[in-house]
Amino acid sequence: MGSFWIALLVIGGLVLLLILFAVGMYNGLVILRNQYKNSFAQIDVQLRRRYDLIPNLVETVKGYMTHERETLDAVIKARNIAVSAGQKAAAKPGDPQAMGELNQAEAQLTGSLGRLIALAEAYPDLKANQTMASLQEELSSTENKIGYARQAYNDAVTAYNTYKQTFPPVVVAGMFGHGQDAALLEFEDKAAIAQPPKVAF
Repeated sequence: MGSFWIALLVIGGLVLLLILFAVGMYNGLVILRNQYKNSFAQIDVQLRRRYDLIPNLVETVKGYMTHERETLDAVIKARNIAVSAGQKAAAKPGDPQAMGELNQAEAQLTGSLGRLIALAEAYPDLKANQTMASLQEELSSTENKIGYARQAYNDAVTAYNTYKQTFPPVVVAGMFGHGQDAALLEFEDKAAIAQPPKVAF
């Protein structure tokens, strides 16, 4: 066998190794992207549950808080904005614009719920209402689940971003549609992260 054929086999082997290496990096990017998308799906489930509980909360409170119509309307409006932002984010998990809109909508909703809860404290009959107690328990549980799901999502996004920014994946990430970093899910108001809305009555 001539030196030409040996050189050709070596070059062919190197090209094959490079192709397999690129395929491995691409597959790693896809796996990590799918993990953060799955993590966001878990957040989406809990957010939908939260959004479904809010109208029940407003209906329960409405009978007791007849003079607080503006606050009730603000909660419903904030909830509807959050639902819309949640749908956009669910369609594009990790997209910086969609995550930013969801962050803002959730901060607004958290603020509205906080004001409603603060006002509800002034109504003793409402505090004693069994439906209200049940809703409070469900909301509290849902808030905790959202917090855990958000942490899992942020961890998955960090793993994806870190992998695609390292060498050598950074060389091929952009070529395979992984150029943009995925966005974390954080609240605009950092205090809201440390203290989720209190729903104790």
